[in-house]
Amino acid sequence: MGVCFRSVTALAAARIKGYPAASAMSSMRPAAITTRSLPLHPFGALLLLFLVVPLVEIYLLIQAGGVIGALNTVALVVLTAVVGAWLLRLQGLATLRRVQQSLDRGELPGTALVEGALLLLAGALLLTPGFVTDAVGFVLLVPGVRDAIARAVLARGIERAHAQQTRDPASPGGGRVIEGEVERESERS
Repeated sequence: MGVCFRSVTALAAARIKGYPAASAMSSMRPAAITTRSLPLHPFGALLLLFLVVPLVEIYLLIQAGGVIGALNTVALVVLTAVVGAWLLRLQGLATLRRVQQSLDRGELPGTALVEGALLLLAGALLLTPGFVTDAVGFVLLVPGVRDAIARAVLARGIERAHAQQTRDPASPGGGRVIEGEVERESERS
């Protein structure tokens, strides 16, 4: 039995926000927030992803080849790659301009940088032969969807960093901040 990820993150968020129920929830036994679901291991998830996605893509390519013909299927896959690369170029240049404008204003281009990473992922998915990867790649090219995902990724990263600092005050960058001034003894006299 693994600890329910949703319950643990809810507890952490409640502690961060200072809800009084958070201290009562934290005294609960771990068995109270467990679930029968399997814990998510990154290696297992990647292994499953690298096995399931190619099998689904092969199945769909065979099915499409049976319906519209093999040559038409290959032409469709090439067409989606070409159109995707063209759209990726347009979106990538727009994102690069937003990064430069943010830097010119002296702002951190956090959202635009995450969008750039999502565009990189979209490009890889669009150049991978298959219909499922192309569909996900095209969805990532939609600016509104990409912006929402980027903001969610940034919010999650900030929440995790904040939770790490509040959980381990001895960690570098965490703990209490004591403001003050420093005077050298040689300057004092």
